[in-house]
Amino acid sequence: MPLPSCDDHHVMIKTIYSAISRGTESLVYSGSVPISEYERMRAPFQEGDFNFPLKYGYINVGIVEQGPAPLLGERVFCLFPHQTRYVVPTSAVTVIPACVPTEQAVLCANMETAVNALWDAGPSIGERISVVGGGVVGCLIAWLAAQIPGCDVELIDINPDREAIASQLGVHFTLPTMASRERDLVFHASATEAGIQTAIGLAAIEATVVELSWYGNQSVSLPLGSAFHSKRLTLKSSQVGRLPASHQSRWNFNRRLTLAMSLLQDTTLAVLISGESHFRDLPGAYGALVSQDHKALCHRIRYDD
Repeated sequence: MPLPSCDDHHVMIKTIYSAISRGTESLVYSGSVPISEYERMRAPFQEGDFNFPLKYGYINVGIVEQGPAPLLGERVFCLFPHQTRYVVPTSAVTVIPACVPTEQAVLCANMETAVNALWDAGPSIGERISVVGGGVVGCLIAWLAAQIPGCDVELIDINPDREAIASQLGVHFTLPTMASRERDLVFHASATEAGIQTAIGLAAIEATVVELSWYGNQSVSLPLGSAFHSKRLTLKSSQVGRLPASHQSRWNFNRRLTLAMSLLQDTTLAVLISGESHFRDLPGAYGALVSQDHKALCHRIRYDD
C-alpha cells in the first residue's frame, strides 16, 4: 500500500528499530484483551480491531526522510507499530537528543511507564522500596528509585538470571523467598498472581502497593484477608495511559515523553536490551517472541537492509 504524501505538518519516517512490548503484545496476540477495553487499549496508530491479526505496537525509532526542513535527518521516536516506513503528523514524533544512543531509544515507552509509576507512588527520601517483577518496567522503576537519596531498593524476581542485570543497574536483587519485609512502598510488575500476592505480603503498616501489571481477561486472587485490613494497606493502580491527577495541571503526554527520552542517555540501560531480530524474520518469530515463556527483556527489531 503506498504511503500518503507529506506536507508541512507531516513527516515520513524510515524505521531503524522497533521493539516488542511483550506484556501487552502477548495479550493482543493471544486474544486476551477484554471487549470492554477495546477502545482504551488501542495503540495510537493501530490498524485493525482486536484481536490478532492486526497491526499493533507502539515502540518505533527512525529517521525523518521527508517533512519540514528542521526535522529532516533527525532521529525520532514514535508510538507506531512495526513497519519499515510510515507517515505521521509532526506532533506524533519526539526528537531523540544527541546524548541518547539510537539503540537505547526503544526503551522510551517503558521509561514513560516507569516515570508514571514513580509519580503515582510519590516515594520519599529514605524509604524501603521493593519492586516485584524484574522485566524492563520493573528494572527501570528500581533504577529510578535507587537514585532517590537514602532509599533501600530491592528488585525481586523468580529468575535468578536477573541478579546480574540488577547488579549492572546498581540495584540489590533477591528471590521472593529471601525478600525483605516491612517495606514502605512496593511496586508490582510481574503480571502474575503469585507476584501481586508476594507484593502485598511485603508491605508494612500503612504502606502502598502500586500495581502496574495488566492481566487482560485473566482474573487473579488477592490476599485481602489476613493482615491486609489490619495493616491498612493501600492498593493503587498505575497505568501510563493517564497522567496522575497531581501532574495533570502542569504536564502533558509530550512533556512526559520528552522527560522519559532524556533519562535514556545512561548507557548502563543497554543491559535491558537482551535480544534482537530482523524485521524480515518477524512474521515467523513473532509468536515465540511474545510468548510468556520467552525470557528476553526488551527484544529489539532492526530494519537495516
